[in-house]
Amino acid sequence: MIRMAVADVVEATGATLVAGDASTTFEGMEIDSRLIGKGMAFVAFKGERVDGNAFAASALEAGAALVVLTDEPGDAVLAAARKAGAAVLRAAQDDGEEFLLRAAAAWRRANPQWVVVGVTGSVGKTTTKEMLAAAIGATKHAYATRGNFNSLLGVPLTLMRAPQDAEVLVVEMGMNHAGELERIAACVQPAVAVITNVGTSHIGNLGSREAIARAKAEVVGGLQGANGLRPTLVLSAGDDYCEFIANEFAQPAGVDVMRVGLAGESCVWAEDVTLDEQGMPSFVLACQDGKRLDARLALPGWAMVLDALSALGVVCALGLDVRVALDAVEAMRPTSMRLEVCKGEGTPRVINDSYNASPSSMAAALDVLCSMSCEGRRVAVIGQIGELGDESQRLHELVGAYVAAKDVDLLVLVGDEGARAMRDGACTMGYSQDRVEVFPTALDAARTIAPILEENDVVLVKASRAVGLELFAQEVLGSC
Repeated sequence: MIRMAVADVVEATGATLVAGDASTTFEGMEIDSRLIGKGMAFVAFKGERVDGNAFAASALEAGAALVVLTDEPGDAVLAAARKAGAAVLRAAQDDGEEFLLRAAAAWRRANPQWVVVGVTGSVGKTTTKEMLAAAIGATKHAYATRGNFNSLLGVPLTLMRAPQDAEVLVVEMGMNHAGELERIAACVQPAVAVITNVGTSHIGNLGSREAIARAKAEVVGGLQGANGLRPTLVLSAGDDYCEFIANEFAQPAGVDVMRVGLAGESCVWAEDVTLDEQGMPSFVLACQDGKRLDARLALPGWAMVLDALSALGVVCALGLDVRVALDAVEAMRPTSMRLEVCKGEGTPRVINDSYNASPSSMAAALDVLCSMSCEGRRVAVIGQIGELGDESQRLHELVGAYVAAKDVDLLVLVGDEGARAMRDGACTMGYSQDRVEVFPTALDAARTIAPILEENDVVLVKASRAVGLELFAQEVLGSC
């Protein structure tokens, strides 16, 4: 956990000391005043609905040793700081985001013993991060991003919450716009980074897949060797932007490239991949050094094999025991709302993947649905996908067309234009309109569809988070 003197934070961030003593020290930094305890630092943000500066006084009353404001301090805050003997800073240009990044970068520099692994990609970065945490944690003291703290705010908070005695940090790094990963990577300074793939997530913000690839490749600029490790980038050999990133970004920067996924082109690859009746994959893990290991995952779908290969590629880059790491990955179970297979008494099986969606992850989830044994109907309850911009119509139609090519008995679509585009794409490719139902909201879909589902059915529930399809799963299952 971050532990610094106010003077050092001022030097690192360019903030202005408004009140208090620069020699004051603090331990722990948060942006939610409800998490503040004695001796911590509180950073106030101006939000769209809530102004964090209004909670500075309450943070001081809770024991904060430092508050960082993004607005002119009021008399109440200054009085509370004097009473508590605390320090008050005003962030440079009132930019709380940049303050956090600079403070976290300073804390990162103060802990050169950490080996940091950064994980980004359009799809699969959270699963890969969790696999890495398990695989590395089997032999090293590892600390990983909690939940979805992968943004310009979440990543610095992750660094500042990490224990100093951790040996390896596994940091998930997300992005919505060009330039964001460059800032995050500069803060994190990973020794090894993974780009799981280049898909269509955020194409509405970036405009094209090549632009997404360039944005993902920004991670290269932050890569630095550590503890005898050369800076290394792990890429999926099967991704069509693998060589573009390797040749245009990694190699010119002197970064080693490790490819995973395809035999003959990779350091780690899978052979003889099969899915059982529950969609769980088995395969032979093959390594460039000749090692061959039988593997079976308890996470459904072909995509999990690719995520596991990325994680195990990092394990090889770190020089850790692959067998021990694979054992830890095999022991993993699905996390909430991410290809989580649930069943209640008398209810159908539900594949709850309602946390988020992109066109490629939608296809992967449909593959899981159709790979599982089913004595009743296969039902796909899918909602529209966000952040597709001008490509929204075309990509939603392609998702619908993909459904038409699969063994799906009933297609339930939730949303507005995106849902209708998926319906049109499916029907254009020959899917019967009689088997398609479109609803404006998850609750509308649940009220109509849940009563007609039977115990032998298998139901996929997937959409972008904003659609709220977890409500559908809850209506069908109750509490899983």
